Amino acid sequence: MDKLNDIINSINAFAWGPPMLGALGVTGVLLTVGLVFMPWRKVGYGFRLLLSKDVEGSGEVKPFNALMTALSATVGTGNIAGVATAIALGGPGAIFYMWVIALFGMATKYAEAVCAVIYREVDANGKYVGGPMYYLRNGVGEFAPVLGKTLGVLFAIFGAVAAFGIGNAVQVNSMAAVLDKSFSVPLWLTGVVVAMLVGFAILGGIQRIGDVAGKLVPAMIILYIVAALLIILINIAEVPHAIGLIFKYAFEPIAAAGGFAGAAVAAAIRFGVARGVFSNEAGLGSAAIAHAAAQTNNPVRQGIIAMLGTFIDTIVVCTMTALVLLTSGAWTAIDEDGGGLTGAVLASHAFDTSIPGGQYIVTIALAIFAFTTILGWSYYGERCWQYLFSEKTLMIYRGLWVLVALAFANVKVDFVWNLSDTLNGLMAIPNLIGLLLLAPMVFKVTGEYFDKQRPASATAS
Repeated sequence: MDKLNDIINSINAFAWGPPMLGALGVTGVLLTVGLVFMPWRKVGYGFRLLLSKDVEGSGEVKPFNALMTALSATVGTGNIAGVATAIALGGPGAIFYMWVIALFGMATKYAEAVCAVIYREVDANGKYVGGPMYYLRNGVGEFAPVLGKTLGVLFAIFGAVAAFGIGNAVQVNSMAAVLDKSFSVPLWLTGVVVAMLVGFAILGGIQRIGDVAGKLVPAMIILYIVAALLIILINIAEVPHAIGLIFKYAFEPIAAAGGFAGAAVAAAIRFGVARGVFSNEAGLGSAAIAHAAAQTNNPVRQGIIAMLGTFIDTIVVCTMTALVLLTSGAWTAIDEDGGGLTGAVLASHAFDTSIPGGQYIVTIALAIFAFTTILGWSYYGERCWQYLFSEKTLMIYRGLWVLVALAFANVKVDFVWNLSDTLNGLMAIPNLIGLLLLAPMVFKVTGEYFDKQRPASATAS
């Protein structure tokens, strides 16, 4: 097992290492430039579309619920523990690079959703299905059939297997651990309750998952942001200093302070980009699976809504966590051994030192985030499974999904985490190839959409 772990760790160094992170960044930049920075210019328009009650077109779920399903899988431990880890290893400057990769990742997420809607299909049950495996096979396959089919199968394999690990086993295990530590909830009980709730949700398909996500995810995000804002208001005098730290140490090395060991600019870039991608998943292609099921009459409309996921996940939620850590001063805290705190422990310490019972806010947030991640990834994995084995086998998949949630609440998941983390990163390879090959089509349909939005007088002039 140790040798196998070493092999996986070596692959993981590539899957989440500088070459892959660089490819994700370059793809985001190329798409942003090719779209003439549309994702940055149309954020307000995106929120108007999201909140609009005027829903037209075919699909399985409302555009709002499609976004909430995607957010249910991305807003999670990365927004709390991931941000804390980025600061602990890269310093405050890491947050600047989380912002940068998110801004360019908006274009990537937009392109994924546009391709997903254009190349989606209707299965034998009359359900709309899509995602990278479909736009690789049907889009790239139009001019390179063998390449498109091969990339589609690879993505589906990586996604189906990774879903059971990073989207289920490690989530229920983390949830059970934090509830046991803070509230003494038995591990087995968490597994039973989660398995029952997840089973109820996924047996209803994307409609029920979307309905649950549509109610739970906004409430979860709002409650977390309110708690974070309360701490930020308590420490309001420190906000200018905290923002100054982010920008200063994005370009300067930072010396050791308190429990913080110091970091070079390269560390800020590396951990900021890595944690940013891990948090919002732009470039991995997973969110496109949810957006493919949206009720819409135009792929560009859903793409614009989809890009808001990256904005909300990283620019909003991750920034709230970062400001809590920095304004409270907790990011330099020392543990019992004289070293610095990191991950969920650091985030919990920041909340607890600022408001009474703050650690329980983090515990509840982590538990809810983990549960919604299980729901979101259940749908991602199901679509990948269906692509490989057909819709007739979906009950087998759903049964396995519930069993994993039940079994892994009380099982060590180090190996599962490493394997699924690697496969999750490898999902980006076929997806990025497909996005780059389909980019001209994305630029074309985007231009046509906004040409139609312009008043006739403006077009004539």
